[in-house]
Order: sequence, then C-alpha cells, then structure tokens
Amino acid sequence: MSKTQAQTGDRVAVHYTGRFLDGQVFDTSLARNEPLEFVVGAGQMIKGFDEAVLGMMLNEQKTVTLAPEDAYGVRNEQYIISIPVSQLPADLNPQIGDELVLRLQDGNNFPVIVADLNADTITLDGNHPMAGKTLVFDIQLLEIA
Repeated sequence: MSKTQAQTGDRVAVHYTGRFLDGQVFDTSLARNEPLEFVVGAGQMIKGFDEAVLGMMLNEQKTVTLAPEDAYGVRNEQYIISIPVSQLPADLNPQIGDELVLRLQDGNNFPVIVADLNADTITLDGNHPMAGKTLVFDIQLLEIA
C-alpha cells in the first residue's frame, strides 16, 4: 500500500523553488530536473521546510513563507570577526567574497566569508549567507516512501 500523506520518518521526494520576498529565485530543483529527497523530521532540511512537508498529501503543491528563525537563522553579529592581516598565512591572498575555513581550538572547522579587507585587517563573517532572510518556497510532494 502506498502512502498518501507525508509523516515523520518517511522518505519523500519534492520539487521546490526557493525565492526571496522580492521574487528573485535562489534555488530550484526544477532547473536540475532532479527532485530533492530527504527523510521528514530527520533534521536534514531547514526547520520550516521540513515542517511544511509534514502532513502534505501526495502530489499536493503549496507555497510557504519562512521567517529567518525557521530558515537559516537570524544574523548574529558575534559571528563577525576582524583579525590583523599579519596573522594570515603568507601564501594566502584573500579577496572579498572568498570562502575560507577557520580551524577552531577544538579542532572543528568553521566556514567564513571574507566580508571586508584592507591593508591592516580582514573581516570574516561566519553567518550562513542566507541568515536573516525571509524565504518563500513553492513545494510539490512527488513521492512518499
């Protein structure tokens, strides 16, 4: 018997289009013609997307608007740091917008983006690039297993 409504623990396949409030599309599975597959409630997706799919019926389409708290989180100014350029490795030539990885004292890696750079300091932003943004998703549930 095939399932008709997505429940926690189900593996689902969805097509989606994600856009900002101004309508600009930032990602879509339709362009790749490859549905997104994930397990509902397993923490594989941002919270609001996961919650939106929970309870959807097979072939249902819906549009949801996610506040930053339900998407990639709010921006945290504590994740922005400036360090002297003199502390960078000599062979590193970063540019604004570059993605770098900091090694933390506990051995974990922390991805950052070069937000600003001058002769003396480099400013690194550890916020997710989508943090602080309200996102709109069009979702179509294609499969439930």
